[in-house]
Amino acid sequence: MRLYIDPGTGSMLFTILIGVIGAAFYSLRMLFIKLRYKFGGGKVENLGKKIPFVIFSDNKRYWNIFEPICKRLSAYGKEILYITGSPDDAALQCDLPNFKAEYAPGNKLYTKLNFLEANVVLSTTPGLDVYQWKRSKMVDCYIHIPHAASEIVLYRMFGIDYYDAIMLSGDYQAKNIRDLEQLRNLPEKELTMIGIPYMDEMAKRLEVSGPAPDHPRTVLLAPSWGSSALLSVYGGKIIDVLLKTGYHVIVRPHPQSFTSEKEMMDKLMAEYPESDQLEWNRDTDNFDVLRRSDILISDFSGVIFDFTLVYDKPVIYTDPKFDLSLYDAWWLEDELWTVSALKRLGMQLTDENMENLKELIDTCISDPSFADGRRSVKEETWVNFGNGADAATAYLIKKYEETEGK
Repeated sequence: MRLYIDPGTGSMLFTILIGVIGAAFYSLRMLFIKLRYKFGGGKVENLGKKIPFVIFSDNKRYWNIFEPICKRLSAYGKEILYITGSPDDAALQCDLPNFKAEYAPGNKLYTKLNFLEANVVLSTTPGLDVYQWKRSKMVDCYIHIPHAASEIVLYRMFGIDYYDAIMLSGDYQAKNIRDLEQLRNLPEKELTMIGIPYMDEMAKRLEVSGPAPDHPRTVLLAPSWGSSALLSVYGGKIIDVLLKTGYHVIVRPHPQSFTSEKEMMDKLMAEYPESDQLEWNRDTDNFDVLRRSDILISDFSGVIFDFTLVYDKPVIYTDPKFDLSLYDAWWLEDELWTVSALKRLGMQLTDENMENLKELIDTCISDPSFADGRRSVKEETWVNFGNGADAATAYLIKKYEETEGK
């Protein structure tokens, strides 16, 4: 008879096992240090040496978040270890001074993370100390940096509760965090406004590249993934309507869709093959596709803010009232900042106005009120414009100096 263990139970058992192993490892390590100290004449060399900076990225698509910070941090002469969950992460090819990148697969990744010895750990991955990724007793400070210019409470529940510090880009994010801390009786985390380093880099790159060459009016369809996402809700209907506009159409699904929604993606790509009017885009770097698109249609994807704030172009968005029951935002009474922002950035797509999508597109592109809206949203969510990586690096150095010698 085969023994079946469901995924949830398996994850729980793995977590318990990691905890037991971690406690035993820590105790044995401390005993070893004491013995070495006792029998080594009171000296213990090169034992318990911490890595100054560890950066953890669970996926290769977040290298753009960390690259500008790594470039500045490496100049300080302190060791940086970059741990990635992707074997083809561009970070693995990075040759910055004082920088080393390592790939760790599956459970080996979390085992490595749970036994880290570091002064500072920086990550954009939520869920620290909630699932498999546990806080290491040999790490002094865990810092979170968001990977989009939007709510930090749109992570799965308890996503940021156990970080020591959070890097932010807008006051509304700080308010949300403080509200959650009070509701859950959590100690206050250290909050610092640094801005959005990866968007700073995109803006600089766009300034150098200039506008896209002349092209037919181009619509980019770039949804998120999941049951509430645009392609799951509308399927091929929205592609049909877009093709009827006569405009050039680019469909750029979320990378996770090709894993978690493979059947749907295979079906859509077979029903709507590439043509002169339609293209499917899976570029790792989205700079070119955003640059040559005139308007974006999306749902609650963070690419909305990349597109509209960096490239200064309008958006059409689907109903943002998706199920919040699994997210930190569920605890809060205030309307999502994203909802108020979207109303200023473009127009909402509904079942009722779907057939008038061409008119919506033309209005969003021509109406000057949306340009004013983009300016106001940018002021609220992109502090320290152009200097985010410098501010982030200065903060990391500060935290390292506070923990050095512990």
